[in-house]
Amino acid sequence: MKKILVVDDEADITMSIKNGLQRNGFQVDAFNDPVTALENYRADAYDLLLIDIRMPKMNGFELYREIKKKGVNSKVCFFTAFEVYYDEFKKVFPTLDVKCFIRKPITIMDLTAHINSELAS
Repeated sequence: MKKILVVDDEADITMSIKNGLQRNGFQVDAFNDPVTALENYRADAYDLLLIDIRMPKMNGFELYREIKKKGVNSKVCFFTAFEVYYDEFKKVFPTLDVKCFIRKPITIMDLTAHINSELAS
């Protein structure tokens, strides 16, 4: 069973994603606070990290950067309700090796397909 970490500051979104992914065979840990997620993060415990970009206290890119310091080998997908341009992302964060961006809102069926595709690559 693949294990997913979900971090989003909106509790209703986090709960919906967690429940939907669990119904589709994933094991899911979910956090609404990026700082708490970082404190509870265990290196190599997850197959994929699903991280919202815009959050208070620490944005998703900052959270991922801190997680990388702990020795992460997990794949990551950022998700946001806002437009994200990969080229702009690379200019601001040239050392982050991320290509997976998911636009909210998204159905659980589409999210599951996206995650499965990412895990297969």
